[in-house]
Amino acid sequence: MTFFSSRIVHSGLMAVMILLPAGGHTREDPDLRGQQAGQLFAMEGSKKVELPMLKTTYDIAIDGPFATVSVTQSFFNPSTVPVDATYLFPLVQKAAVYRMTMTVGDETIEAVMKKKEDAKATFETAKADGKAAALLEQPRPNMFTQNIANLMPGEQVLITLNYVQKVPRIDDAYELVVPMVVGPRYEGVLPKTIATAMALDTDDDYLPVDHQRQRTLPVQDGSGWLVERLPEYPPVIGLTAPDKIDPRRVELNAALRSATRFLSLASSTHEIETKTNDSGTSFHFAEGREIDNRDFVLRYSMAAEKRMATGALTHFDETRGGFLSLHIEPPKLAPEDLVTPRELVFVLDTSGSMGGQPMDASKSFMHAALDGLRENDQFRILRFANNTSAFAKSAMPATRANIKAGKNFVTGLSARGGTEMNNAINAAFDLPPVPGTMRIVVFLTDGYIGGDREVIQTVYDRIGNARIHAFGIGKAINRYLLEGLAREGRGRVRYIEPGETGQEAAAALASSIDAPLLTDIEIDWNGLDVSDQTTARLPDLFAGNAIDVMARYKGEGAHQITVKGLVNGRRAEIPVSLTLKDTKSDTEPKADSPLPLIWAREQIFEKERALTLSGGTDAKAKAEIIRLGLEYSLQSAFTSFIAVSQKIQNPDPSANAKTSVPLPKVSGISKAAYPKLNLSGSSTPEPEGWAALLGALFMLMARYRTRLQRWIKRQCSAPEDGKTNRPFNVPDRIAKDGWWLETPQR
Repeated sequence: MTFFSSRIVHSGLMAVMILLPAGGHTREDPDLRGQQAGQLFAMEGSKKVELPMLKTTYDIAIDGPFATVSVTQSFFNPSTVPVDATYLFPLVQKAAVYRMTMTVGDETIEAVMKKKEDAKATFETAKADGKAAALLEQPRPNMFTQNIANLMPGEQVLITLNYVQKVPRIDDAYELVVPMVVGPRYEGVLPKTIATAMALDTDDDYLPVDHQRQRTLPVQDGSGWLVERLPEYPPVIGLTAPDKIDPRRVELNAALRSATRFLSLASSTHEIETKTNDSGTSFHFAEGREIDNRDFVLRYSMAAEKRMATGALTHFDETRGGFLSLHIEPPKLAPEDLVTPRELVFVLDTSGSMGGQPMDASKSFMHAALDGLRENDQFRILRFANNTSAFAKSAMPATRANIKAGKNFVTGLSARGGTEMNNAINAAFDLPPVPGTMRIVVFLTDGYIGGDREVIQTVYDRIGNARIHAFGIGKAINRYLLEGLAREGRGRVRYIEPGETGQEAAAALASSIDAPLLTDIEIDWNGLDVSDQTTARLPDLFAGNAIDVMARYKGEGAHQITVKGLVNGRRAEIPVSLTLKDTKSDTEPKADSPLPLIWAREQIFEKERALTLSGGTDAKAKAEIIRLGLEYSLQSAFTSFIAVSQKIQNPDPSANAKTSVPLPKVSGISKAAYPKLNLSGSSTPEPEGWAALLGALFMLMARYRTRLQRWIKRQCSAPEDGKTNRPFNVPDRIAKDGWWLETPQR
């Protein structure tokens, strides 16, 4: 893969604090100088530089399954010298970022979308000319960097990002996530030959990746993979920057619009205040502003959707044509209909970043999961950090004695060392399966690694007939990785909040470990002219979950399509009626529908997946990402927003200090997640001699593993005469929650 990383932190930054008197704070008086809690200074060589101050405001409009978000980032330079600043921040991984503006003084600039390298060149030219400039880059689908050039002393720069996103339906409710801080990432170890090629210091044969060196070209590791560098991690409040920072850096205001009544609306991560009137429901943080050290999660449900199994939204764009979104939920069946003998392989992350609350939450989950095992289940437990070890040599029957022994093993675990996740994935798949059972791998981690793509590739290569359920533990989880594991593992993803998840909640999560309810899903479009469907490969569905299929269409009028699948091997189908148009009516609302942007972003995500699974060699996928990014003005890995002021702000830009906006430590995680010398990783491996060497060798061996694609499709019996017009050759069918289900043969 050809990815280029951005240098964020100038090496040698050391921060101290000068406390200032506390003062008042309102939204109109944003306390730009940070006098609530002091100012932050850094030493760059012999020069003392004040770190840029940041305020962020989220304005969110939620309309059923969609959210439109405006993010305003306010940068302020409290120092006496001009600075070039960078800010590392997250967004939801499928956010369709379609607009960016920059305001400097009385000048507001509309950012333009360019190919990444062209945008970077424009930014560097503007910086050298002394103009204010802002460059948005996307190293990962959920990780962004905002680069600001020529931020003048005492000056404020406002950057506003606009994006739309789908709000997924999880466990019978919609779940909106607003990521607010990027957690640290562990990059693993590299062989000396690769480290030398990357111009890194090599004191040993195997060493953590050193992010204090800048590189401009990717390096191939010999197996076809390109070793990619993440952006360097900024100073961390309380670790490499002072302990105190203005705790009110983030404001969030949201409005929910729906023609139907909300049954529930709550956040488990933040205290919110809600207000309901004739125009809808709105809410904001109860304290006005919060510190951005954890993600915001909101769950809501609406009255009219309690019985909805399928439905469709359509939009016709006179320029781009028709777009549709098909919503699919499985039929609701009794739990006794779903029982399948299982082999559960629990894989627990015990690296340093899991210390404290995350480890406690992981143990609580495991105790509940072990208590929930069935009599005909078998289980294994693996723990991993620098290396991987097992509770027992073989799968254990779920007897009372074995469950007790498993609990004792989990209770005795501690968090330390690195996060060699790919080795753990391979170790789980290397275990011989138990005949007559469905293998379900349950993965518990915070996802704080840099090698996301390698791990996702391994799961894709080795999943076979197994399933992976990914459980993210933490308050700023790497959701891109966890959702990638679940997608390629044909399972589900859930998140556990440490410190706030009690035994009852852990038991509820543990009870969701099961086989899928609806499999082998396909759509019979019944002659409708449909193209560019995404997701092209439809995932299996679990109870309480849903999927949304996006597509382009041509044509108009009434159509009926059919969604088909298997429920425990029984055939099932549900008809869906569509009313389509190929012209825009005068009565249609003027506001643009989010469907075209969300469809394009889903397409980009699919191309990114193809690029990942090809090892970065799929030139067609990259070209399509660039085309979609430019055509729909969407941020991506290969397209970037760039804004440049007309005025020259700085007569001597060559003397600018290079600084980074500091981030708070992620709430609830141990300081061990942040290495002492290398903030781009997490959970620095402790010296373990041959163990470290063997771990690195296993990592390389995994990279050379031959791809094993084991896809076994369920074969359904066809009618003997081949002449029947019925959808299935079955003796009878029953209606259940809108679905037509094949009844078992008697």
